[in-house]
Amino acid sequence: MTNLAIAANGLRKSYGDKTVLGGVDLAVEEGTIFSLLGPNGAGKTTSVKILSTLISPDPASGEIRVGGHDLATDPQAVRAAIGVTGQFSAVDGLITGEENMLLMADLHHLSKREGRKVTAELLERFDLTEAAKKPASTYSGGMKRRLDLAMTLVGNPRIIFLDEPTTGLDPRSRHNMWQIIRELVSDGVTVFLTTQLLDEADELADRIAVLNDGKIAAQGTAEELKRLIPGGHVRLRFTDPAAYQSAASALGEATLPHARLRSRGGTPVDESLTLQIPSDGSQRELRSILDWLDSVGIEADELTVHTPDLDDVFFALTGGSGVPNQPRETVR
Repeated sequence: MTNLAIAANGLRKSYGDKTVLGGVDLAVEEGTIFSLLGPNGAGKTTSVKILSTLISPDPASGEIRVGGHDLATDPQAVRAAIGVTGQFSAVDGLITGEENMLLMADLHHLSKREGRKVTAELLERFDLTEAAKKPASTYSGGMKRRLDLAMTLVGNPRIIFLDEPTTGLDPRSRHNMWQIIRELVSDGVTVFLTTQLLDEADELADRIAVLNDGKIAAQGTAEELKRLIPGGHVRLRFTDPAAYQSAASALGEATLPHARLRSRGGTPVDESLTLQIPSDGSQRELRSILDWLDSVGIEADELTVHTPDLDDVFFALTGGSGVPNQPRETVR
């Protein structure tokens, strides 16, 4: 427990008859990125607000410790250990980026000399020095989010809550923010990340928890979660209908483990010219399929391997609402 930056047991929150969190257990190790996933209304932002002392948990909740401090008995010590970057920017667009930073330094009771020193260092670190004297209202979305995070770091927090930090950013700005987050963790900072972007959690998080209907549906590393979901397959695509028919006939008589034909996306098999063979994506199974293709003299125009990704995990665990991203496939 001494290596946990955040430890929550039986976290509960209700508003009247509406239960938002129904007993959530969280354990976040120091110097790691922990990602909390879930559909809208699952309780992600409520969890962040409780852990960052913005709202109180229900009395029925168990012990909650953040940065080694008891949330109930020493909330001020918790606030001193954390930083929060919310869904919506805290940047004041009427003043400059530098003035936003100096305002945060004042709020942290830094001396004017120390405040200017910290401000200059962080503006340089986040590549905002050239724009420091310009009104923040003129900043791009990516610049505003970088300034928002820089403001969060003024107090040198060891735990940072990032609530959907890259929503609305273009791909380049998102990747820049990812790099900044990685650098923070390499310095020993713990990051608690909520996101609607499943590839973001897959890319960044050391551990992931999926929250659904106020409870943890599953948690583990990205790879551990992916192994919970079946559905991997090898897809063979043909451009020649005759080659496709030969492959379909041969595969119908094949002795490959669990071999069967499936259409692509509900399209009739004879129109898609595509065959799918269930597979776990392992090297052994792929070699078996390739050996079988050689043995029957079949050559597909394209072979792709699909393994379950976090999209599959998310929709399996949360009831499948919404529109999934396209499956990730590797062309061989």
